[in-house]
Amino acid sequence: MDMFHAIVLALVQGLTEFLPISSSAHLILVPVLTGWPDQGLAFDVAVHFGTLAAVVVYFRSELSAMAASWSRSLVDRNPDDEARLAWAVLLGTIPLGLAGLLLHSYVETVLRSPLVIATTTVVFGLLLGYADRVGAQTRCEYRLGAGRIAIIALSQVLALVPGTSRSGITITAGLLVGMERKAAARFSFLLSVPAIAMAGLYEIVNLVESSEPVLWGDLLLGMVVSGISAYLCIHYFRKVLDRFGMRPFVVYRLLLGAVLFALFL
Repeated sequence: MDMFHAIVLALVQGLTEFLPISSSAHLILVPVLTGWPDQGLAFDVAVHFGTLAAVVVYFRSELSAMAASWSRSLVDRNPDDEARLAWAVLLGTIPLGLAGLLLHSYVETVLRSPLVIATTTVVFGLLLGYADRVGAQTRCEYRLGAGRIAIIALSQVLALVPGTSRSGITITAGLLVGMERKAAARFSFLLSVPAIAMAGLYEIVNLVESSEPVLWGDLLLGMVVSGISAYLCIHYFRKVLDRFGMRPFVVYRLLLGAVLFALFL
């Protein structure tokens, strides 16, 4: 992999991880459409940890408050809003972790085709637009009961299918259970911390077992570029929500799906 490839792929990961357009789909499609060789497992690990660092740094104050309140709640059994939000994130991650362990091989071998990505891109794009239009948008992330958390948690399992988008499906589910746009996006960002960490650790285990050569310069470049681009993406995505809602991302998904169908059907 040369430097240009590394920068492009890191930008793709950083700019799509937190937008509702599917980072996994874009990372699969770039080599397919350009004819570039597969970037390798080590590079995937590096860019995933770059985006993880971005979300942790961006929400460092919130995560610190949640961790402190959650720890206190284990002792005094009296959780406040921050502790309840931390529990919601932890509980909301369990289905994804279990499904990932059970279905990872199937997803990696069967569901990576461009036509699968085209279908999920369109279907879940339309669902995102529907949720944005009909959702009540009256509930914040601190007021999620067990039922609403379960719906969002189970929806996140669908993100294992390339093209679905983890952020997209959790925001969609959040909107459908009545969350405000920015609250649904923020809860999705918080859910991404354990989700990306689990994916990264799983990839590290596979990397340790492989004989793939490690090009440390490419890895460092990918981590830095993906981290910076992901941080900026989170910042400006929240601003876009105030003005345009989810419409630009729905339109993008429909256009991308149409192009993929035209190319591969």
